Amino acid sequence: MASNPAFLETAMVVLDFEATTPAGHPPQPIEVAALALRYEAGCWREAGRSSSLIRPPAFAPVTAATTALNGLTPEQLATAPPPAQVLSALDQRFTTGTRYLLVAHHAATEANLIYHQREHCPTLARINLIDTIPLAKHLVPGLDNYRLDTLLAHFAIPRPVDRHRAAADVEVTAQVFMRLIDAADHEGVVDDLAGLVTIAGRTAKANQPTQQHLFEL
Repeated sequence: MASNPAFLETAMVVLDFEATTPAGHPPQPIEVAALALRYEAGCWREAGRSSSLIRPPAFAPVTAATTALNGLTPEQLATAPPPAQVLSALDQRFTTGTRYLLVAHHAATEANLIYHQREHCPTLARINLIDTIPLAKHLVPGLDNYRLDTLLAHFAIPRPVDRHRAAADVEVTAQVFMRLIDAADHEGVVDDLAGLVTIAGRTAKANQPTQQHLFEL
């Protein structure tokens, strides 16, 4: 893996959203964080990071359950920028000509949130993902479950006090991902980027073929 050109040319962007789940609507982002990593000269190097609160729309207020989970309150988000502004700014950080993969724990969650905001982040919406859950199942078989907290305990990574905030979750997800890649490289289980994608890749929803209607009424 450490000598595979495609892997070395790819920026891995660890991504995490916090969201509300309004009835009758898809989840709405209220916080996002991203951490870009490159593997160079035998070690990981940070290539950039960003983090922002996001003001949810009126139909998706922050509930007591959301506050209990991540500590975010309606008052904190009242003056935050809207999704269009935050995700457009994040989208502009992805440069033309650079190969990217997004990395997330249970990547379907992030994939869905990005897809529903794709008009604000068209570049981000077309970047495929690596899911750390199937990667961990492949490389660390036999755990009771593959929740993020379980993997933190397995790798002796301290659980952050602000767990379930986007920036904190990105940091620890990145640490888990790096441990998994190191294990794959050391054990020779995954040889190249193509093998990594086969095990843990997820196609961005914007890249999936649109189902055609069989009949036009």
